[in-house]
Order: sequence, then structure tokens, then C-alpha cells
Amino acid sequence: MTSSEDIKKGTTTIGLVCKDGVVMATEMRATMGTLIAHKTTQKLFKIDDNMGLAVAGVVGDAQTLARYITAEVELYKLKRGQQMSVKSGATLMSNILAGSRFYPYWVGLILGGVDREGNHVYALDMVGGAIPDTYVTTGSGSPYVYGVLEDHYEKGLTVNEGADLAIRALHAAMKRDSASGDGMTVAIITKEAFTPLDEKEIQKRQAKMKLVS
Repeated sequence: MTSSEDIKKGTTTIGLVCKDGVVMATEMRATMGTLIAHKTTQKLFKIDDNMGLAVAGVVGDAQTLARYITAEVELYKLKRGQQMSVKSGATLMSNILAGSRFYPYWVGLILGGVDREGNHVYALDMVGGAIPDTYVTTGSGSPYVYGVLEDHYEKGLTVNEGADLAIRALHAAMKRDSASGDGMTVAIITKEAFTPLDEKEIQKRQAKMKLVS
């Protein structure tokens, strides 16, 4: 039997490569059809100090995959004495997804982070495709996000500028996509740390950009 947790979906997620790190962002609404099931859903997970995972799709599947890769990354670090690279993390997640093709995980994922090779974001689909890009968005609000990013994203922007751009793009999606809303989660990943922005900081940036609900 399919539980209510298994059919909650509808999301907007974003990953941006910046010159000094990566910005990842999501909104917080979970829906079941036309019902807003939850308003504080976690869709952005810290995998390690250098890596994050943004999830779209079925909540139960997304949470399972986040726990799975977090454990694997921690085991890798314990065995090797160093952090897993972002490419290796994307390959690992791709293999997990591809191995479940006959009972697929109903998700669209963004894995992003920083390693010795640079700053990266990967889009991963439900059957294991893993594609690196400079920016990517998934979920029901992604068409609106791409509209903003195509106009405003520039190579070489800083993580501070990237955070503002992610907030602007999420705002656009939340205005038009009924499955996206109820606040934002934004994190900046650099070689030093995984740093979530608190709610006051996000609101301050929204006010500065004159983004009105």
C-alpha cells in the first residue's frame, strides 16, 4: 500500500556554480495533489562539509537517498581520511538510482559541492543519469527558475551574488507554481564550510531586492 508520505511531491530546487563555491536552494512546501501537506519540508541536506543534496519528488524516496549517501560519504571519509569528491558522490548516487530501475526512486536530485578539482553541481534523474552543469533546477517550479537564470546567471559570480540570484529565482517560482512555497532554504558551500542562511538573512536579501510576496 502507498502511504501518504509516498505521494507528497511538488518542488523547486536550485544549484549554482560560483567562482568561490556553490549555492544550493529550495522552497519548503510539500503537496498531495491540491492539498498543502506540509509547510516546513526539508529538501536540502548537508551531506558533508563540502557537499549538499537538493531533492525533488516523492518525500520518502528523497529522504531515504539522503540518508544513504550521507552514510556512504562518512564511511568513505573514515576509510580514506579525506572527503569524497563531488564527482564521486554523483557517480555513487547515479549507481544507486540505476540499480533500482525496476523499482525506481521517484526523484530529481541536485548534488553540489566543492573539492580539489573545483566547484560543481550535478543533475541526477530517477534512472541514474548524472549531468554536470554550471546551474541546474529541478521540480515543478523549474521552468520559472530557468527563466530567471537564463537572464541573470553569469560565470564568475560570487557565492554572495549567487545566493541573491537563487532567492530571486525561487521567488519567481513561488509566485507562479502552486506546489512551491512557504519559505526558502539556502546554503552556501565553500572550501571552508557548508553554511545555511538563516531566515532573517534570507528576508533581508529579499527586502534589498524588493521582492514582494
